[in-house]
Amino acid sequence: MDFLQRLARFLDRPLFPWKKLIMGFSVGHYIFESFLTMRQYRVLQRPQPPAVLAKEVTPETFAKSQAYGRAKARFQIVEGLWDQIQNLAFIHFDVLPKLWSFTGDILLRFAPARFTGEISHSIVFVLGFLVAQQVLSLPARLYYTFVLEEKYGFNKQTPKLFVTDMIKTNAVTAILLPPILAGFLKIIQKTGNQFFFYLWVFTAGLQVFMTAAYPTFILPLFNKLSPLPEGELKTKVDDLAASLKFPLSELFVIDGSKRSAHSNAYFFGLPWKKHIVLYDTLIEGNEPDEVKAVLGHELGHWKLGHTTRLMAISQVHLLYVFTLFSVFINNASLYSAFGFITERPIIIGFLLFNDALSPMDMVVKLLMNIITRKYEFQADKFATDLGFATDLARSLLKLHTQNLSSLDADPIYASYHFSHPHLTERLKALGWKGEEKVKGGALEKEMKAAGDGGDGVVKASGREEL
Repeated sequence: MDFLQRLARFLDRPLFPWKKLIMGFSVGHYIFESFLTMRQYRVLQRPQPPAVLAKEVTPETFAKSQAYGRAKARFQIVEGLWDQIQNLAFIHFDVLPKLWSFTGDILLRFAPARFTGEISHSIVFVLGFLVAQQVLSLPARLYYTFVLEEKYGFNKQTPKLFVTDMIKTNAVTAILLPPILAGFLKIIQKTGNQFFFYLWVFTAGLQVFMTAAYPTFILPLFNKLSPLPEGELKTKVDDLAASLKFPLSELFVIDGSKRSAHSNAYFFGLPWKKHIVLYDTLIEGNEPDEVKAVLGHELGHWKLGHTTRLMAISQVHLLYVFTLFSVFINNASLYSAFGFITERPIIIGFLLFNDALSPMDMVVKLLMNIITRKYEFQADKFATDLGFATDLARSLLKLHTQNLSSLDADPIYASYHFSHPHLTERLKALGWKGEEKVKGGALEKEMKAAGDGGDGVVKASGREEL
């Protein structure tokens, strides 16, 4: 605690250059991200796939995957520049104090006196801030969904569904945010210098509550979960879960195809009651044994304790963040640098603190990627030990083909951005020799339709995080 107090005094010097420092962090982060993206862009210009994929990928599929990757890279650079302009404009034109003052005036004019304190003011401020951010990001979201994703055949959303999703998301936010934010601020107000511990306990409890509530109250607002019908796939998954003593409660199919052609699978729930969710696109594009192999990998994370360890790491990180926030919460120089001379709203301090913490977040992101990549190799090894190596390799190939995921990666870009090993790394670890053609994927169907007879080489793909 003595160290934290000394650090707090050092950072609270009257002339500490907070505004220049945070603006510098913002610009530096954009330059760094753009540098990495340009490195990856050069990889996406290569005309030939990696050797391990040469027998699985047709030139047409590889060219389309590369083009899709380049389109997303260009979008990321432009979107990042737009975000950067917004950040600098918010700082330069003192948008935060102006928005704080504006929302305070609204409360004074329209709300009862008992709802004009800091907590009510903070709730209205955050809601207003989120609306402003949503409006500013809307053009990029529309372009990505209805232009970029549409061009490569992935978008399944209609404008009506897009608007409906946005309304539902805002409604859920308006319902959940006020009590959560009120609890967050009340704990800080009532517990003094020890607030970081109580805040950590509150947040951990909130995570448990949301884990239990999400599938019942929130997910059905956006997607339909249906029990997986009886049949070969259900029997294989049930047998796999039973053999691993996985506490499977329900096995669902989610209608992911109503929004996107991308596919995935995941499980969620409390330790004693788990649910497995399969995307309908995953079932459609893969054989039952290949889906079973994917779940063998996912359940490997559970069996090897990866989910528990990652949860523990996230809790330690959260405690670290809240502890460090205690250094900034009363930093007068930080508040005054951003236009808050006479008052120090807690929520403003937390927002500014997060901006100041951004360089450390980059380090944490890199370290977490190192850990998760290690876990992914271990989960692949677990699936291999179950006898799923070939089916898992085939499924990964299909998922990457169907999703046009990047088939090669710059090593520095991948180290910072990819939480999972790249496809070529995973195939090599699985012992895939590239001697067999992958059957049953979307590309095979296209070849059959074109009169190829299905004998052409097939490649497949999924999201990097699968």
